[in-house]
Amino acid sequence: MLSGRTEVQVRPGVESDLSDLTELYNHYVRETAVTFDTVAFLPEERRPWLLSHPQDGPHRLLVAQERDPGARPGRLLGYATSSPFRPRPAYATSVEVSVYCAPDAAGRGIGTLLYKELLAALEGEDLHRAYAGIAQPNEASVRLHERFGFRHVGTYEEVGRKFGRYWDVAWYERPLGPRT
Repeated sequence: MLSGRTEVQVRPGVESDLSDLTELYNHYVRETAVTFDTVAFLPEERRPWLLSHPQDGPHRLLVAQERDPGARPGRLLGYATSSPFRPRPAYATSVEVSVYCAPDAAGRGIGTLLYKELLAALEGEDLHRAYAGIAQPNEASVRLHERFGFRHVGTYEEVGRKFGRYWDVAWYERPLGPRT
């Protein structure tokens, strides 16, 4: 998965991760259409988001962190979340999932590791479906989601405008919990 002696620890995100999480996310805000946020955040602006993801339950935040052979925690390599899909009560058994990797960690298996842990944790919750919206084009994200059993269920065409152009978002769905 990772080359050399680098080890990766996946754990719940905590408040002390807030600055690193914000910095990582802001890269995608400023440089890509992966997120439709258009203005970078300050860490204190992201605190409510972080606090909305407790260590257990259906809405989680997991981080991947480098660990050197001396067992010291290293830098944040990425994170994955499950969040409410929609605010109305009947949607409570559905979550929207996402994964973000540090730019230099992309393609190193971090997203796979994070989704493996997140989806395993969600299987123990009272959830029925996971959804992922993927701004197009993004073949790497499509491949990652398909590898985990997500299937394409539709595309919103030109649903967001960023960097002076319109972007499509493809929606993917995956069953969770007992199959009925």
